[in-house]
Amino acid sequence: MDMKRLSVKNVPFLVIGIFLLIMLGKYVYQLPRFHQGEIAPNFTANLLHGAPFELSDLKGRYVLLDFWGSWCGPCRAEHPALVALSRELENTPLKDAEGFSIVSIAIESDENRWKRAIEQDGLYWSWHIMDKTTSFRFFNSKIAQLYGVKSIPAKYLIDPKGNIIATNPSIAQIRQLMLPSPN
Repeated sequence: MDMKRLSVKNVPFLVIGIFLLIMLGKYVYQLPRFHQGEIAPNFTANLLHGAPFELSDLKGRYVLLDFWGSWCGPCRAEHPALVALSRELENTPLKDAEGFSIVSIAIESDENRWKRAIEQDGLYWSWHIMDKTTSFRFFNSKIAQLYGVKSIPAKYLIDPKGNIIATNPSIAQIRQLMLPSPN
């Protein structure tokens, strides 16, 4: 009897332990594939209106790869801040760079929803890519897999030489990394 009572008392601890292991596993699974200092993998894709695009064409500029989806509430909620940041930096001198570009990579299955979201959110920049997926659970689209994206929103900030300088940076971190220090 004491043995049964002892094991029943341990059930809550066992459940909590299993829950913590699951959460840790999920956290590790969703970590970015690339980290600060690594070279950003180049890729090619077609832009919104069909023009070819290659990431390396933006060398010399800071580039923010923004992985998002028209169906993702947190992604859409970030768009006003990204639009404001892009407008702010259009004519601002940056550290050793020709400029700043946002490359929006939408993990989507529906092209019309994607286009509608771009228009509704006022994403005025030129670099919009639909990374077609058949699984929103595993993000099996080409660019998402290349960058190891397993949840969105996800961001990579790339310096003018093509190196990743931040993963999932805040707007304040982006400014800090790109703007010259006031002297």
